[in-house]
Parts: sequence; C-alpha cells; structure tokens
Amino acid sequence: MMRALQAIVFDFDGVISDSEALHLRAYQEVLAPRGLSLSPGEYYQEYIGYHDKGVVERYASNRQLRWDEATMNQLVDEKSRRYEELSGQGDMVFPGAAAFIRSAAAVVPIGIASGAASQEIEDILGRAQLKHHFAAIVGADRVERSKPAPDAYLEAFAILSATAEAPIERERTVAIEDSFWGLEAARAAGLRLVGVANTYSADSIEPAAEIVVSGLDSLTLSALDGLCAEPMRTNRPVPRVRS
Repeated sequence: MMRALQAIVFDFDGVISDSEALHLRAYQEVLAPRGLSLSPGEYYQEYIGYHDKGVVERYASNRQLRWDEATMNQLVDEKSRRYEELSGQGDMVFPGAAAFIRSAAAVVPIGIASGAASQEIEDILGRAQLKHHFAAIVGADRVERSKPAPDAYLEAFAILSATAEAPIERERTVAIEDSFWGLEAARAAGLRLVGVANTYSADSIEPAAEIVVSGLDSLTLSALDGLCAEPMRTNRPVPRVRS
C-alpha cells in the first residue's frame, strides 16, 4: 500500500511507447516528395514534444516556407496516415513498461498527458491490452496548448481527481517524462518530476527532474512513494525552453 503516492501521469512517446523513430520516419516520408528533409538530430533537438500541427508550423517557420493552412493540414493528415501504417506493423511498448503500468494501476489512479494524438495513443494501448488501466488519456487534440504549457497535465489531473475514490493532491501525483519541455510542463502543473532516459541521456534531463531512471523497467512504486513523501524540491534549476 502506498503511503504518499496518490496518482501517476505518464507521458506517452518516449516513456511508454518506443515510437519517436516512427514519427520521424513518417515526417521524412511526407516531406521527401516535396524536396524537403528532416534529420534525426534536428528532429530530436527541435520537434519532440510538439503535436503534429505544431511540428509542421515550426518546420515551416524554421525554413521560412510560406505554407498556407490547407497545405499544413494536408501534411498533418499525410503524416498521421503514414504513422498509423508504420505503427501497425509491430509492438511499440518499451520493455518493462506494460508490467509497470499494470502494477501501478493496481494501487493508484493513472493517466496519460501527451503531445501525441489521442487516437494514436488509444490504438497502441489497445493493441498492448493496456488501455483499460488508464482513467485519463489526454492527447494533444484534447487541450488548447501543447507542452511545455501545462494544459495536458492539468487536464489529466482534473480527470483523475474527478474519478478517484479519494481526493488526490498535485504534490503527491508523479509525472513521468522523457524530455526537458515535458518536465517543465509537469513542473508548471505542480506535479512531482521523474525523468526517464529513453530519448535523452540521464545527464541531460537530470537538472529538470527530481529523480531520473533509465526506463520504466528500472522504476519502482516504492521509489515514487518515497519521492512523494518528501517536500518538493522547488530550487531545482529550470530547464532551458526552446524558443
């Protein structure tokens, strides 16, 4: 039984789903016929954490492309369809993630706050037989602002609060993230901060988190319970946000 931990909100891509490489490939394949490219280095530095429309808008801005709204919407639709094709070809859940999710859901309410589309999240969770464990699934299409704004975490927490059997507090709710801007979003929402080094090195995300682990397969509920039993470390360095 958890003494301090009351709820967990997971990011999705890079925490539960090993899908970032497929997102990159889908973007590359819809950009290539237009004579455009997107390198892995640029993608991981500039675009992770944005929803699809945000990626396209930022890409156009970075390259000074005069795309109208219809063109950007077409690119988003093409990328979404290609990603669905790629993701349907195999299991996309990180090793150990399913076991951790099942054990967590057995003791506290859990949710998702993600920059991915809700349908993409639900499809992957459904194939992995994990969807029913989550009381809240908040994708980019469910909020006005994407990370690093706190909207997705605030919405997920609100849903968990409304459905939980007992009151829950933000200071005793853990956010599990893989990026600086995701951790900043969780920080702004007032949640506890756990970083997983699936996408970036532990050293690079450590300044933004209270604890860092290599993945969900190395995280324990007792560690989260211990974290929530301690005062929040408000003096942690604030991560640099992308401009």
